[in-house]
Amino acid sequence: MQQINIVISGFAPYEGVDVNPAVLVPAAVARQWADPAMSQAVSEDLLQDVSIAVTNVTLPVSFANAWPTLLKAIEQTKPDIVIATGLKRTSRGILLERCATNLMDAARPDADNVIPERRPIDPNGPAAYWTRLPLRSILRDFAKHEIPATLSSDAGTFVCNSLFYHLLDWSASQPKRILSGFVSLPIVNERPHERGLSVEQQTAAVDDVLRESVRYFLQPSSGDILLG
Repeated sequence: MQQINIVISGFAPYEGVDVNPAVLVPAAVARQWADPAMSQAVSEDLLQDVSIAVTNVTLPVSFANAWPTLLKAIEQTKPDIVIATGLKRTSRGILLERCATNLMDAARPDADNVIPERRPIDPNGPAAYWTRLPLRSILRDFAKHEIPATLSSDAGTFVCNSLFYHLLDWSASQPKRILSGFVSLPIVNERPHERGLSVEQQTAAVDDVLRESVRYFLQPSSGDILLG
């Protein structure tokens, strides 16, 4: 049986956000996959002979400490897939981030009360990295499950983008193939037809991201990719 290790990260509480999906959703997905009944319920032919271990890690909203915290979890678990999540308060649904840009440009302080000067994340790095997740197949799965979602050109210039850039830079340097990407979650809202989604919908969405990423890891296809 093939073993696939996955790390799912989220961010610690944001100022002014009482119910934080970036903590709740990754933890819920990890709990689901730790349940033996989940493995028994996976009926897809492609996943029948695969053992999936999901590790959840919560990161500080910190330019200095978010990536080192995630990297420590990565070094401990040696994942094949890394799915980072964060909160985008203005979003109506799930945002699949297409690329990470090499720029820090914060207008507000992070959790360390630091506003870094406007500068590249890595002065010697490329201007941007594209996600390594199969966005087309993920969007198809979202449509099938009626999960509101869209593509996003980038994850902004705050800590989410900084983490995303470091993650993709690390992935590009690895000798083995690593799938990695970033998913922005909306606020938690149980009322339909309003901005935001319930925790259950967001958990189902991230679970879809995980499943489609595993399928793509096992059987990569150009038809699964959608960047532009």
